[in-house]
Amino acid sequence: MATIYKEISQKLQDFIAKQHIFFVATAAQEGRVNLSPKGLDSLRILDKNHVAWLNLTGSGNETAAHLLEVNRMTIMFCSFEKNPMILRLYGTAETVHRPDAKWDEYAALFKEDKGMRQIFVMKVEAVQTSCGYAVPFYEFKEDRNVLTTWTERKSGDELKEYWQKKNMKTIDNKPTGMKF
Repeated sequence: MATIYKEISQKLQDFIAKQHIFFVATAAQEGRVNLSPKGLDSLRILDKNHVAWLNLTGSGNETAAHLLEVNRMTIMFCSFEKNPMILRLYGTAETVHRPDAKWDEYAALFKEDKGMRQIFVMKVEAVQTSCGYAVPFYEFKEDRNVLTTWTERKSGDELKEYWQKKNMKTIDNKPTGMKF
């Protein structure tokens, strides 16, 4: 039932564009595997073999640390409506921080948000589709605005203080390499 492709076809790009949530998985050499749900219009398809996703402020920063140690990432989408399908993107990723030369180029792809923390640019090396027949139906109501509202209330210095306290080390005490 699973099919492997070398690139994200237009049909699969259209599928991705309709999804309101995606999941990102990374792992270091040792420690916990991280699997995070993402939303809020934070993913862009750059071309058939590259995607970028905006990493907003959060309580952890596992992905950044894992990529410093083992540069591999899986992004998964699944249909909760109509036709069932699971789509996985496999590849490696570059972390782009605010002080980096490429920041402005990639940040311009997304709506401005004070909580922009990093942008991950993934080179897609394989694309896999599978049936998704056991994935239940769910109805999308709306995006949550809790994170956006929280960051809007913070000053730039307060966000930096939060990042310093919560985002410089992982739950496994690994450095995240975060720059701001």
